[in-house]
Amino acid sequence: MSSLLIPLTDRAGRFAPLKCAALAAVLAPALWIGISAFEGRLGSRPVMEAIHQTGLWAVRLLALTLAVTPLRLATRWPKLVSIRRILGVSVLAYAVLHVGLFAYDQHFAALHIASEIVKRLYLAIGFVALMLLCLLSGTSTDRMIARLGSRRWTRLHRAVYAIAALASVHFFMQSKLDVTQPTIMAGIFALLLGYRVLAASAGGDLSAAGVAALALGAATATALGEALWFAVSAGAPLALVLAANLDFSYMARPAWYVLAAGLVLFAARLSRPAFARRAPRVRRRALGDAKAPG
Repeated sequence: MSSLLIPLTDRAGRFAPLKCAALAAVLAPALWIGISAFEGRLGSRPVMEAIHQTGLWAVRLLALTLAVTPLRLATRWPKLVSIRRILGVSVLAYAVLHVGLFAYDQHFAALHIASEIVKRLYLAIGFVALMLLCLLSGTSTDRMIARLGSRRWTRLHRAVYAIAALASVHFFMQSKLDVTQPTIMAGIFALLLGYRVLAASAGGDLSAAGVAALALGAATATALGEALWFAVSAGAPLALVLAANLDFSYMARPAWYVLAAGLVLFAARLSRPAFARRAPRVRRRALGDAKAPG
């Protein structure tokens, strides 16, 4: 039976604590949203807030899914691959819940919902991203991996980066004035894609210095991207927006969150010797889990 249906065991049928932790982590936001709704803590427009929160967590979990391979490459800990399917399925679950709540808010009026998707570009972009997510999830079973073949399956699932790009654009367009969260997520997506590209060009590995340089580059690009957004959309002076990155009196700007994410990868790369010492104990089980999709 597919590990998609038995998420808490490895392929040998043994209990997998890492999978259990991953499943608990992906369920926690939904539980928090549900409890908040029940207790009336979602504000004056609870359905709209729930739509926002489920969409936000779909994007965050997509970033975590994309982070599995960079973290595995950085640490050389193959067991990380075993949680990728749980994370990937959770992205689809939150995206479907996001769309379902939107449909509920529109009273499930199918023709009206369809017309809104056609008329509003950000909704059309989000709908395309959802369809691609459904396609990837439908090909994430062991049977489909075997049917497609490893090479074709891998090429198909690179579409996850297109989904990340579409999700970022959708997020920016619907956020209007406050683009803090979409800027953070777009910067993290750029960081993770940059790691994959640089690691591939370096023969599958990236040095600690390379990871540090990537973290700084992604943070800088995020700061520039945010400044350009406000310059174009609101006419804000570019230098003034950039200078806000050094003002911590209100809140840290998105570039600092992206830098923090990059430093997590840097720390993972530095910790490789510790994970390498664990490898002989987990290699046999990890080889079985290595077929999990991503």
